[in-house]
Parts: sequence; C-alpha cells; structure tokens
Amino acid sequence: MVKQKKALVCGAGGFIGSHLVRKLKREGYWVRGVDIKEPEHWETQADEFLKVDLRWRHDCKVSLSLPNGEQGEFDEVYQLAADMGGMGFIHSAECDIMINNALININMVRELTMRNIKKYFYSSSACVYREQELNEDRLTEDDAYPAMPHNEYGWEKLYSERLISTLGRHSDTDVKIARFQNCYGPYGTWEGGREKAPAALSRKVAETDNGKIEVWGDGTAIRNFIYVDDMVDAIYMLTQSTMEGPVNIGTDELITVNGLVDLLGDISGKSIEPIHVDGPVGVIGRYETFDRITSLGWTPKYSMREGLEITYRWIAEQVRESEMKSSITAPFF
Repeated sequence: MVKQKKALVCGAGGFIGSHLVRKLKREGYWVRGVDIKEPEHWETQADEFLKVDLRWRHDCKVSLSLPNGEQGEFDEVYQLAADMGGMGFIHSAECDIMINNALININMVRELTMRNIKKYFYSSSACVYREQELNEDRLTEDDAYPAMPHNEYGWEKLYSERLISTLGRHSDTDVKIARFQNCYGPYGTWEGGREKAPAALSRKVAETDNGKIEVWGDGTAIRNFIYVDDMVDAIYMLTQSTMEGPVNIGTDELITVNGLVDLLGDISGKSIEPIHVDGPVGVIGRYETFDRITSLGWTPKYSMREGLEITYRWIAEQVRESEMKSSITAPFF
C-alpha cells in the first residue's frame, strides 16, 4: 500500500496558498494549512487548518509537527506565508513588510534546522530584480545579481532566498525557490488596499456607472500576469523536480496597464475611459525569461483574456453582492 504523502502549506489562508491546498488535495495529499487567518472567500479544503502566527518560533514548531503525535516529518513544506499586497500596500507598509516577512522566514528556517524535511518550497518574487526600461532584454534568474531590487519587499525576498539556499547547502532538505510574477484569479483580495492590478481594475470596471475609472500612472507600464491555476501547477511541478536554484514563474504574454483596462472593457461590454492619476506604479517594465520552468514541461493553460474573463466575472459578482448588502443595511429616513 502506497503511503499518503503529507504536505504543509504556510500561508494557506491567502490567495495562492488556498488554491495550492486544492491542487495538493487533487494530487492525493493529506494537507495541513496554516495561516494567521482562514481563506476569506471560500472554505479551505485542507484536512486540517491551524490559525497560527509564523512570526513566532513556537507557532512554526507547532505547524511543522505531524498531527496526533505522529513521528516523522512532513514530506513537503510550501512556504507562501508573507505580509504583502499590491503596489499601494508595498509602498505604504515597508517597515511591516521587512519585519514581518523576515521573522516568518527566519523562524521557519531555525525550526527546520532541527528537522529532516525532504522538500521545502519558498515563494519569492520578481521584485528581486532591478528596475527595467521599456522593451529591455529579458533577465534570467542569474541577473538578480548584482542586486538592486526596486523596493524593500524585493530586498527582503532576496535575503530570504539566500537564507533558505543556505539551509539547503547545509542540510539534506531539497530547497526549491520560485520567483513569482503577478498572479491573479478568483477567490483573492479584490478590495481594501492590498489587491493587485487585475483585481483592482476589475473592481473599478464592475463598479463604474459612467465608464470612467482611475488608473495610477500613465498606464504605459508593462507587466506579465499569470493565472492562479497555472501558478499552482508550476509550483507543484517545480517542487517535484530535481531542478536547483531560483526559477522564474510567469508567462511570455506581456500587457500594459492601459491594455489591461482595454481588455476589461471588452470583457465587461463597457466603454471604459481611464483617468490617469498619481499613485505608486512600481517598475516601468518586467521582462524575465521562463526557460527553466518550461524545461520541466510546464506551459500555461490560460491566456490573459481567458483568465481575466473568469476573474472579472467573479469580482463583478462580489461587487453586486456587496452593493445589495449595502442597500439592505442602509438607514431609511
């Protein structure tokens, strides 16, 4: 009889983490999810969900201990827990991001040095790369050095990459590091300040009555977006592979912010006029290669349009439900 694998997903209450739990369940794993909060927009499919704060080493220890006093270790640990959000949040909460994320990763690694975890996946970010100009040549994973990340979030990710790589060199743990491009899809944050561009723009388009929406910057910044189902497939494939070193995960489909607005207008059937305002934009361009992840046989299944159609429909439904609740609870005079 084949023993069922056990996986721990840190950050299982978040967007990508909650989707990853479902992916691992489809693959036949017993899954424990841990996070400071449960998933906001759907129920977790984890076999066990623990509310913990990984900034504390004790909570890392509890998270890494097998259920019911079982001896041994998790077969795989996926570390996606982080204090993060869209560009507005990254620029406004730099100290919190640096402190909270460093504590999470330091305490996880400290606890891992006491254990014999076979595989450890860490979610890094394309923010580790320097600022790029429009239409610049694509950067490979090696081009993260000499290091000059655009923001403090990127610096913290780069430090944590080195911390976790050091663990891999000095233990038998097979360390995997992925540098994520901007991920989008349903069941994620779509309001409140932490949402990313596809979700924020989808919400604005769904809410507008006059076709006008505010867009930070002039809209010429170019981005690479990846649909969440493609992301978790890539995470799983990388973790099962023998590949070493950081790996970019994203697609070759590039789009400007203005192009994203136009695409949402077409999907929604609305005539959308972007009103450009001052706001944090981040880097002007993101151009990385994805040869390493595609060499494992991974290819994205969703185009930007296909993924955004699903995402927009879900967010538009959330907007409608929110507006209905507001109208019901509004005071009557």
